[in-house]
Amino acid sequence: MKIRDLFNRPERIFSFEFFPPKTPEGEEGLRATIRDLKPLNPAFVSVTYGAGGSTRAQTIDLVSRIKRETGIESMAHLTCIGASRIELTDILAGLRSDGIENILALRGDPPKGETAFVPAAGGFAHASDLVAFIRAHDGTFCVGGAAYPEGHVESRSLDEDLRHLKTKVDAGCDFLITQLFFDNRFYFDFVGRARAAGIAVPILPGIMPVTNLDQLKRFTSMCGASIPEELMLRLEQAPSVESVREIGIDHAVRQCGELISRGASGIHFYTLNQSKATREILARIRSKDWGVA
Repeated sequence: MKIRDLFNRPERIFSFEFFPPKTPEGEEGLRATIRDLKPLNPAFVSVTYGAGGSTRAQTIDLVSRIKRETGIESMAHLTCIGASRIELTDILAGLRSDGIENILALRGDPPKGETAFVPAAGGFAHASDLVAFIRAHDGTFCVGGAAYPEGHVESRSLDEDLRHLKTKVDAGCDFLITQLFFDNRFYFDFVGRARAAGIAVPILPGIMPVTNLDQLKRFTSMCGASIPEELMLRLEQAPSVESVREIGIDHAVRQCGELISRGASGIHFYTLNQSKATREILARIRSKDWGVA
């Protein structure tokens, strides 16, 4: 099933993002996470690329296995990093032969240790170019794109970032998933600006449950997302790791509740390959009167 069709249904969309594990222990842990999350009936799951395209083969293998072995609709991340047009053509053919219909098209992050993005020989410099290439190669794929409520870290302004996003959507994106954020005002302001700019595709908010303070600081420093002062103060004053987790889950529940009650079509959870926090949040969301089935 194509993800774009899910937005035409009355049910809220709840989806999960995973990354390819680096060790056998990580692989077993991810299998356990998927088993734990399957009963929650996710609308779809996605699988990321590592920085610099370092997990390309694992991503394709994992997304194909998830769909084949669990029946959950799966979406592969695909980036411009380290791939020529010829290589991308082969990747698309492989995804098609494995029954994968959904792709999240991204520019991608430079390899670890590098700060500047350098296009591959015969490849692309922008996600919009990749979206257009996928559309030209096989128009039957459903193509998603990334959106940044607080602006991409490389953009000089929110207006510039929105212009780039409009170019990407015009190239053929069917829907957008946002970067993580912790203050819903950024999301609602972003959606308003996007609609005013003529971007009409669905915009699914991305939420990452906070379970580890150091991890939170590391992620936000990389992606440019801000942390509300009140939330950071509570997290820094938390007396234990478990208290940090409880504060993070409570914040995510309140975030998700407001997003849904004010019209968001669902939530895309950045799970970090862990199931417990996501299961807890989704259970609490569904137990409240926010119109969630």
